Amino acid sequence: MDFNKLIPDNVSKFDNVYDVLKERGFIEQSTDEDKVRELLKNEKVKFYIGFDPTADCLHVGHFMQVIIMMYMQKFGHTPVVLIGGGTGMVGDPSGRTDMRKVMDIETIEHNCEQFKKLFDQFLDFDEEWKYEGNEGVYVPGHQNKEPEPGKAVAVNNARWLRPLNYIDFLREVGSQFNVNTMLRAECFKQRMEREGGLTMFELNYMLMQSYDFMVMARDFGVKIQFGGNDQWSNIIGGVDLTRKMTGKEVYGMTFSLLTNSEGKKMGKTAKGALWLRPDKTSPYEFFQYWRNVADADVNKCLRMLTFLPMEEVNRLSSLEGAEINKAKEILAYEVTKLVHGEEEAKKALDGARAAFGGAGDMANVPTVKKARSEFEGEGVGLLNLLKELKLIQNTSEGFRTVEQGGLSLQGEKVTDPKMKVTLDCFDEEGKLLIQKGKKKFQMVELD
Repeated sequence: MDFNKLIPDNVSKFDNVYDVLKERGFIEQSTDEDKVRELLKNEKVKFYIGFDPTADCLHVGHFMQVIIMMYMQKFGHTPVVLIGGGTGMVGDPSGRTDMRKVMDIETIEHNCEQFKKLFDQFLDFDEEWKYEGNEGVYVPGHQNKEPEPGKAVAVNNARWLRPLNYIDFLREVGSQFNVNTMLRAECFKQRMEREGGLTMFELNYMLMQSYDFMVMARDFGVKIQFGGNDQWSNIIGGVDLTRKMTGKEVYGMTFSLLTNSEGKKMGKTAKGALWLRPDKTSPYEFFQYWRNVADADVNKCLRMLTFLPMEEVNRLSSLEGAEINKAKEILAYEVTKLVHGEEEAKKALDGARAAFGGAGDMANVPTVKKARSEFEGEGVGLLNLLKELKLIQNTSEGFRTVEQGGLSLQGEKVTDPKMKVTLDCFDEEGKLLIQKGKKKFQMVELD
């Protein structure tokens, strides 16, 4: 793949990536804005973003960070993808009201491998680069070579966190942190205010993440850490620790979280997170999510999730009335193309047009196959079928949907929530199109 073509050369009039990220509305806070801007203008730097492997797949909340790394690589900087095989054993308490589930090492390692496969879709890696050495706080490590210019590298912090001796870590790293200052950090507030409070286990997370930054700055010259706004306290911890332990000046920058116009995180669906892998969220479902964003969110999504030039972003997001739907369709197509490829994006677009307007190929509407025997005789209860397909969460929701006229089978409104779905409901090809509301479609096909 030619990774340079993922972002067009005309994406921005600026030649400093800092100004590009600012123009797109990503940047929230910097530890020293002027120095970071100058650094990105005058040098090609190594920077890192950390990803804890809390699942076996990246979701759309991670995708903003991936896009930022893509911009940085486009402008000649070296992304260091830090996969948290060590920090993932504790779990980040930032913004949490409960403690994360503790995973075993086998699960964490599997998740780390799955993460790397997804990053390979978006970034050009120097696969020969690796981190070597580091047997604890007193034994610095090193890289085996400088990364190829313009290529990303990946490293797992398990390499330096798992071998740590606890006493050594407390003496050398723990002694650099003031607990009073830590407890005032925004990242701990929600946990502190809840019943059960913050555990000592979780309190160590800031020390571990700060240590990550110091190790990479010391051992292979990382100069900047990027993260979501919820990582500000952890990033500052790393900047301070690096200065105290190595004398090096490093910097941090945080970015907006992907939230809608109401301030809620985007990427949540009735089925859970919006995943970046087709077996967990189908390209059609992925497309439909972006096709259905609120009008007020179109500009932000086009700015942050596509590589359309800003002139085009502003033109599309200024459309009004029914015309704004054209902008949403372009948004959905561009994001789906980036994540799932052009062919799947075209299929999703075709399926959406078929379902909503009668044009295009209905074969691209999400389809599930069911045994013919299930629908013989008295068939199956409609609401049970809807629950099985995850179109509704419970029977009460099903009754409400039918009573409000929000459910159709083969284009005909359902009026009886207690109806049975039998073979007679299917067309001659053995297909049944279910529509919930204006935006959800599901095809059931007899096997």
